[in-house]
Amino acid sequence: MRSISIHTDGASRGNPGPAAIAYTIQGLKELLVERFESIGKTTNNQAEYRAMVAALEYLITNNITDFTIQCYSDSELMVKQIQGVYKVKDALLKPHYEKILGYINQLQKSGNTIEFNAVRREANRRADYLANCALDNVLP
Repeated sequence: MRSISIHTDGASRGNPGPAAIAYTIQGLKELLVERFESIGKTTNNQAEYRAMVAALEYLITNNITDFTIQCYSDSELMVKQIQGVYKVKDALLKPHYEKILGYINQLQKSGNTIEFNAVRREANRRADYLANCALDNVLP
């Protein structure tokens, strides 16, 4: 089975404050997909969720089928919530969480397997860098 590696990051300065999201996807026909954008004022946790939502939306929009998908984030909270280890208590995170669960279901119905992994920031450098570029309004 072919494999895809996704790295996501959300950043907020002020928490809540100006925020941005970023993701990278490796393993598709393109050598590397990178996206980053400013998302207005929000919390860091909301930005982390929105980054994952955006990455999964990209896969669904591009009709990804029969891949092993490995998702990496430096947000241990988000990863543990998606894995079902922690409950989602924050009412502002729940819609993003539910959207991710729906996307997981869609991706699995298309023959994909998907896993979520919490990593240290050092293992998520490119996504972190891109999110900060979006916050600073500079190109990478």
